[in-house]
Amino acid sequence: MGKPKNKMGQVDFVLFTTILILVAIGIIMVYSASSYASLHSKSYNYDDMYFLKKQGLWAIIGITFMIIAEKRDYHKLKKNTKFLMIVTIILLFAVFAFPDNHGARRWIYLPGGASIQPSEIAKYVVVLYLAKSIEQKGEKMKTFRYGIMPYLLVSGFFAGIVLMEKNLSIASVIMIVTLIVLFASGCRIKHMTMLFLLVFAAGITFTVTESYRMKRLLSFLDPWKDPKGDGYQLIQSLLALGSGGILGMGIGKSRQKCYYIPEPHNDFIFSIIGEELGLIGCIIIICLFLVFIWRGIRTAVRAKDIFGTLLAIGITGVIAIQAIINIAVVTGSMPVTGVPLPFISYGGSSLVFNLIAMGVLLNISRQTD
Repeated sequence: MGKPKNKMGQVDFVLFTTILILVAIGIIMVYSASSYASLHSKSYNYDDMYFLKKQGLWAIIGITFMIIAEKRDYHKLKKNTKFLMIVTIILLFAVFAFPDNHGARRWIYLPGGASIQPSEIAKYVVVLYLAKSIEQKGEKMKTFRYGIMPYLLVSGFFAGIVLMEKNLSIASVIMIVTLIVLFASGCRIKHMTMLFLLVFAAGITFTVTESYRMKRLLSFLDPWKDPKGDGYQLIQSLLALGSGGILGMGIGKSRQKCYYIPEPHNDFIFSIIGEELGLIGCIIIICLFLVFIWRGIRTAVRAKDIFGTLLAIGITGVIAIQAIINIAVVTGSMPVTGVPLPFISYGGSSLVFNLIAMGVLLNISRQTD
């Protein structure tokens, strides 16, 4: 008798390769964007490779967990959903026991200088809850009471805690992904329209009720009105993008990273990419994310059950929304907000949890109908 066939097929090679290319570009650009500041700073031991070493280590850890997750059947996540939700809620509240960073409390600080940002876990836990619950609802999803309200409350609860941490950007990502998953599940258009208007109104309310968010909005409309204050970061970002031209100034040759753009290896790393790699480099990054979105949707469409379809849509949606928001902010297309560019911006917990989610997505791609 021959060997029994493996229940799972081949992983989506295009998706897998795209993820690894984005991570590799991220490591290179984190080093390029951070090398000047870390070399001239006592805080980083005058080591130009300080951030490269940390990001490289997190990338190795994240890819290891991604491979482990890719080999484990994603259906096993169902029975752990409640446990993961409870742990995430505890972690989200735990951040308030730690000192704030520029007025925000988003991190749990660990020994050795490491930290965890629980909101990075929350966005995927919400997706997992939505996928599991919606699969069980069936035709009840057509009603507002059973198909909209429970998910609005649960997602709103998680987004509300994240908002308390002064993190409107990730709270917005959670709510937008909820809308995407609910739409994909077959909710009525009139219910989705009501929900969209409600989320939009909430976003406007939370923006105008906080003075610093209102300043960001006004500075986005006319950054040159306050070039040394609220408009400074966006102006420096636009200068970086403009300086790069078509072909860029070359890797490592950015001028804006030399104390002009604050922490250029974080949320505004795309502007450094534009300066060093030019329009061509920016287009390549955007194309890689478009390929990722295409393969993510393809995986969702071909998934063998509703749970897999909605989980793939949610995971793809998280990355897509963050990439769109980050690039829009850096190019001055929307108000400045702290959303990192997935796989590329510096950040250990963000990179690790994104890669774990990618492992789940790759596992779904192995189990197609």
